[in-house]
Amino acid sequence: MKPRSFDPLKLDIGAFARESQQLAGEWPAASLPRLSDSAAPESAVADWPVVRWSAQGEIRTPKGGEAQVWLQLNAEAQVSLTCQRCLKPVREDLAVSRWFRFVRDEDQAAELDMDSDDDVLSLVRHLNLRDLIEDELLLALPVVPRHEVCPEPLPHANADEEELVVEEERPNPFAALAALKKGTGGKA
Repeated sequence: MKPRSFDPLKLDIGAFARESQQLAGEWPAASLPRLSDSAAPESAVADWPVVRWSAQGEIRTPKGGEAQVWLQLNAEAQVSLTCQRCLKPVREDLAVSRWFRFVRDEDQAAELDMDSDDDVLSLVRHLNLRDLIEDELLLALPVVPRHEVCPEPLPHANADEEELVVEEERPNPFAALAALKKGTGGKA
């Protein structure tokens, strides 16, 4: 019998897991539009390296329980985001390695997801693996992207120093008030 061919854009996850199949591939970063939207304006998404991914299906049968459908997902990408310190592009390496358990419907998924550390999804007829990978890469984005050391001095650093010098030159209004009170013996 000829082995079944699986399409990552319309993956029958149940059959994929029952047959313990594996898939791997690469997609251009531009084929992940939501991830591309996170790009720094100066960075062309077409210049980003390809997104590498792999998936493996598995059936697990716990003692005394029914068979469970599992999917292991791995993905790597490199994106260019805007540094929140210097506002210049910063390259970020993203890596995802996650297991997902699939259950019969959304209600069961929501119930099990709350009680478990596992990622639980409902079993759909056709799973778009690219969408799932894009979701996971978006979750892996740093909250505040920034360089370890910005390539150029920060433009506002000198402005802060000038403000500090101006503040030091100004007399403290409370010091002046204290001096007045001392001169009058504290009586107003």
